[in-house]
Amino acid sequence: MQLSSYDDLRSRLLSQAVTCEEVVRHYLDRIDHHKEDNIYITVFHEQAVERARALDRKLREGGEPGRLFGMPMAIKDNIAIKGARVTCASIILGEYESVYDATAVLRLESEDAIFLGKTNMDEFAMGSSNETSAFGKVPNPFDRNRVPGGSSGGSAAAVANGLAMVALGSDTGGSVRQPAGFCDIVGLKPTYGRISRYGLVAFASSFDQIGVLSLNCDDAALVLEVMAGKDGLDATSSRHAVDDYAARMGEVSVEGLKIGVPKAFFPESLNAEVSGIVKGKLNELRERGAELVEIELPESDYAIAAYYILVTAEASSNLARFDGARYGYRSASSGDLSAMYVNSRTEGFGREVKRRIMLGTYVLSAGYYDTYYKKAQQVRRVFQDRYREALAKVDVIAGPTSPFPPFGIGDKTGDPLEMYLADVFTVPASIVGMPALSVPVGMDSLNLPVGMHLICNFFEEGKLLGIARLMARSR
Repeated sequence: MQLSSYDDLRSRLLSQAVTCEEVVRHYLDRIDHHKEDNIYITVFHEQAVERARALDRKLREGGEPGRLFGMPMAIKDNIAIKGARVTCASIILGEYESVYDATAVLRLESEDAIFLGKTNMDEFAMGSSNETSAFGKVPNPFDRNRVPGGSSGGSAAAVANGLAMVALGSDTGGSVRQPAGFCDIVGLKPTYGRISRYGLVAFASSFDQIGVLSLNCDDAALVLEVMAGKDGLDATSSRHAVDDYAARMGEVSVEGLKIGVPKAFFPESLNAEVSGIVKGKLNELRERGAELVEIELPESDYAIAAYYILVTAEASSNLARFDGARYGYRSASSGDLSAMYVNSRTEGFGREVKRRIMLGTYVLSAGYYDTYYKKAQQVRRVFQDRYREALAKVDVIAGPTSPFPPFGIGDKTGDPLEMYLADVFTVPASIVGMPALSVPVGMDSLNLPVGMHLICNFFEEGKLLGIARLMARSR
């Protein structure tokens, strides 16, 4: 069953050339066939088939199909579905079942989407390679000895491997976009507040945003439109009107398009093939009528430094709730209350999570708050001002998604700083809260994917997706 887009699937479903149950069973069979890839933590075998049958019944009885009727979706395992495990790929939440649905889940299900299961990830979304999961690693779809990116590596691999048509991820500093670049798919992080965070397990609350991974921009636009909008359960969600993203995409033309190209995104250390493929695509757009505008932006290294101070500070606060007392893992070796807290967190959290909790606690401590945390907030404001200024002059800011192609499993686990630099080009958009995405633009000499990273002004997701559609490589 070859399905290149949801439009293709929808027409076949509504004409009853195929049923939802047949589609779901096709995807479940593929998931079972790829079990060794460790892409899913939990698979909804029975639930997905039951929902598919209910939707088939609805269509036969003349019910109005929703906008996502029969769309088979995967969901990152840090987003809540009532009655299903939400593990965050951590021992400390290994057997915990959610008692409520995320707002994004409710909105997707109200339009007849079908969830196939929960995907693997870096523990508590802390990682850039999907190697920190307590449930094991996920291989890259193009080379099993390489990583799929992180932290939404399972969701990206699910879409790239044909184990879901669209997947939800979460993006704090690049966790949707970087794995999308490594897996040759589209990965969208909307404007901060565009999608409700209610039901998304918090890593860094002022950065976290649910995002979309898909094979094409049209599917991403449709899913975004369903999820977007104000939610009374999330005070940080925006009241900004939800666009008709498909219509906005159609308004974009390459003729006269102003593409900002920052020097900071093309340092000497950038992989030569990545640089060549990205610059080649930009030059191709210039030949088709776009204008390339060289712009000055703060060095991305400053964004990385500020980002890891701010997100570790927020993580140390957010993860304090996992103490073995109320829910989740509790250590068996707990002689008193203090020992229970210490042992439960020691045994339940992985190495990377512990590292970030310790860093966050340090930068928030009385002697270092002004030196680190306050200064990082000031740097964040500088980035916001400079990016606003740049996007007043150009339509979009473009550069590579990652400074290198997918790297080998184990290559960077021994050097946390080197691992953090995998997100050097995606972090600035998270610092400022602007919408950004990765779109596949080419393959290197080893047949590894290269992604283009694009940033637009606040709430310009339709324009962003339209520009990305102009750039996407032919499959």
